[in-house]
Amino acid sequence: MKKLFFTLLTFSFTVSFSQNITVNESYTAQQLVQNILVNSGCISVSNVSVSGGNFGTGELSYGYFNANSSVFPFQEGIILSTGKIKSAIGPNSNFSDDGTGIGWNGDPDLNTALGLSNTFNATVLEFDFIPNANNISFEYIFSSEQYLSNPSSNQCSYTDGFAFLLKEATASTYQNLAVIPNTNIPVKVNTVRGSGTICPPANEAYFDAFNTGNYPTTYDGQTKVLTAQSVVTPGTLYHIKLVIADEGNARFDSGIFLRAGSFISEKDLGNDRLIAAGNPLCPNETLTLNATQAGATSYQWYQNGNPVGTNSPTFNVTSAGNYSVEINISSSCTLTGEIKIEYAPNLNIAQNTFEICDTNIDGLATFNLATLQTQIFSNLPANFTVALYDSTTSTTPLPSSYTNTTPFQQIIYARIINIQNCYGNIPITLKVNTFPQTFNDVSIGICNNSPTNLSAPSGYASYSWNTNPIQTTPTITVANAGTYIVTITNASGCTKTKTFTVVTSEPATITNIEVNDFEEQLTATISVTGNGDYEYSLDGETFQDSPIFNLPESGEYTVFVNDKNNCGLISQTFYALSYPKFFTPNGDNYNETWYIKNLNKKGLENSKVYIFDRFGKLIKQIYPNRNGWNGTYDGKPLPSSDYWFVLELTNGKTIKGHFSLIR
Repeated sequence: MKKLFFTLLTFSFTVSFSQNITVNESYTAQQLVQNILVNSGCISVSNVSVSGGNFGTGELSYGYFNANSSVFPFQEGIILSTGKIKSAIGPNSNFSDDGTGIGWNGDPDLNTALGLSNTFNATVLEFDFIPNANNISFEYIFSSEQYLSNPSSNQCSYTDGFAFLLKEATASTYQNLAVIPNTNIPVKVNTVRGSGTICPPANEAYFDAFNTGNYPTTYDGQTKVLTAQSVVTPGTLYHIKLVIADEGNARFDSGIFLRAGSFISEKDLGNDRLIAAGNPLCPNETLTLNATQAGATSYQWYQNGNPVGTNSPTFNVTSAGNYSVEINISSSCTLTGEIKIEYAPNLNIAQNTFEICDTNIDGLATFNLATLQTQIFSNLPANFTVALYDSTTSTTPLPSSYTNTTPFQQIIYARIINIQNCYGNIPITLKVNTFPQTFNDVSIGICNNSPTNLSAPSGYASYSWNTNPIQTTPTITVANAGTYIVTITNASGCTKTKTFTVVTSEPATITNIEVNDFEEQLTATISVTGNGDYEYSLDGETFQDSPIFNLPESGEYTVFVNDKNNCGLISQTFYALSYPKFFTPNGDNYNETWYIKNLNKKGLENSKVYIFDRFGKLIKQIYPNRNGWNGTYDGKPLPSSDYWFVLELTNGKTIKGHFSLIR
C-alpha cells in the first residue's frame, strides 16, 4: 500500500468569526461512519465500534460536528478528541483540558505505531470495509491546545498523538497513514509546527495557524487540510482504526476533525506525471489510462472537466491536462479517479550549429564538446542531462575533445535525457570554416618619417590594426617606424594576420671607396653611412645588394648608391689604377715611356711616383701631369733590368711595385 500523501487546500473566507462550531453526541458509531464519514454505496462498511471518554450526562470524546456557517474549513464531519468534544466549541478564549478530570486507557496499537509507551485518554473509531476501487482517501485536520504561541509552550518536548491505522483484515501489522509526505514521520504537534514559539518551526508548509481568540474552535492551533490516501485491493476486507490519545500528561486536549463524506473509494489511475516531480510524459508519448473495474456498467472520461472518449475502461492520453473518469457500478455507486498529466517541454536548442576555424585548410578541426554541452545545458530545465553521439543509434558518447571525421561539415546528435529517460536526438552541425588566402609580411621604408599608407587586402568582413587606438579600415596611414599588424576576419569569422615592418630610410653618404689598385683582379669596395636599405650600381641601371665590385680594367668609374625605399640616389667617381709591367724605350715610338695612368685625374693629380733601381737608388721622380720615365738617368739610357716604384697617393696611401725595362 502507498503511504499517505497530503493535499494542501487554500480557503478564502469572507464571513466573520462570529459563529462557532456545534457538536452532537447522539450519533451511534454506525451512523458516524456509515452516514457521516463514508456516505457512499461504493464502500461496504461493517463491524463499526467507537470508544473513548464518557464524562457522564451524555458528554463524550467523539461525535458529530457542524461548522455552523463559521470559517472552519469543514462544513460537517466527525470529531475525535482527548477530552470532551463540547470543549472544542469556540471561541478560542476557552480552554480544553478535560483529560485531567477523568482518565482512561491509552491504545497499544497507537503506542506501537508512534513508538510510545505512555499514552492515555485514547478515543478510537474503527471499522471494517470492502472497497470497490483500488484507492481510498479521506480529509482531516489535526487541532490541539498544545499549539501554544507563548514561551511556556510544552510542544517542544511532548505532544498528543494520533494515527490512522490500516491493514487487511487478516493481517497483523498496521500501516500508519498519518505521516509527513514522503516520510515515515507521524503528524503531531512537534512535527508540524509554525514559527513564533520557543520551538523552531517544523514542516511549516502543512501548518495552518495559531488560532486567534474568536476562532470557531477552542484549540490554539491546527494543521492545514490534509488528505490521507492508500492503495487498496478492490473486493478485499480491510480494517481501519482512527485513534487519538494524550501523551505524557492529560493536559491540553487535542482533536481530529474528519470531513463528512470524504472517506471514499477511488480508482487509482497512477501517479500524477508532473514536470516538477521529474516524471512528465515525454514529447509525443502516449499514456494509456486503465480504469478497468469489476462490475462496471459504463465509463465516462473527462479532460479538464469536459467529456472525452467513449464508453471504454481505457483512454489514451496524447496531450497535457487534468483527466478523470466516472465508473458506474450501480445506482448507489459511481467510482471516480483523477490524474494530472504534463509533458516534458520540447527539446529545443537555441543554437544548433557550432563553427570553428581550420588553420591548415583541410576541413578538419578539434571541437571542445564539453563547452558545447555547457551551451546546450544553459537552455534546458533542471533534471536533464546531455550526451553527444555521432549517430542517433550510437551508444558510445563522443569524447570532450573531438575532431570531425567528415571534412568541413558534419552532423552529430545531442541526446537530451530527463530523469524518466525521455530523450530526444537533436542534430548538431559541426562546421569547419577556412581562410585559404595567405598574406605575406612586408617591410616598408619611409623617408625621414614621411607619411605612408599600409594597405591590407580588401573585401573582407573586418579589420583590426594593433594601433592605439585600434583602427578598423583596410588602409591606414603611418609616419613612424614600427611593426604594424592587421588582423583580417573573413565572412566565416576566421582570421589571419599580415605584418608590416616600417623602417625609417634616408639617402646614403659615401664615406670611402677602397680600390685594390695594381692587383691582378681589380675590386672596389663602397663604404656608406645612413639609415636605409641600399643597393649599388656602376652604370646606374643594374643594381646589386653587395657594395663590392670586380672591375674589368683600370680606369674611371662612377658608383651609384640607391635607397631601395626611394629616398634618394647618390653617385661618386673613382679611379682604378694599373701600371705597365714593362716598357721598351728603343726609339720606335711605341711604348717608349713608363707611367701610371689616370694619376692626372681629379683627386690624384698631387700624387708622386718614385723609381728605384734594384739596389734602391732613386733614379727618377715623375709627376701625374708629365710624360713619365723614358728609361734614362742623367740623360744616359739605363740597361735592361727590373726597376721598383713607390706611389704616394694624395690620400696618403702608399703602393709599391716593380716593372721591367727591356731594350
